[in-house]
Amino acid sequence: MLPVQLGPLGSPPTLLFGLVALAVVLFVGRILLSLAWRLVLIAAVAVTVLWLVGAISLGDVLVAAPY
Repeated sequence: MLPVQLGPLGSPPTLLFGLVALAVVLFVGRILLSLAWRLVLIAAVAVTVLWLVGAISLGDVLVAAPY
């Protein structure tokens, strides 16, 4: 049986390490993107609520202005 000739790709352990490292990066990236989407949705809700409060003029009620 002839040995596998991978040429510039490297040895099989190197390829395996590269694939495992890529899988780890993708997995961590997926978790971080999930967290980022939650933060974006929370920020969108907060901005919408503040905009609605300002639109119906409750800003004066919520902000304690000295009289």
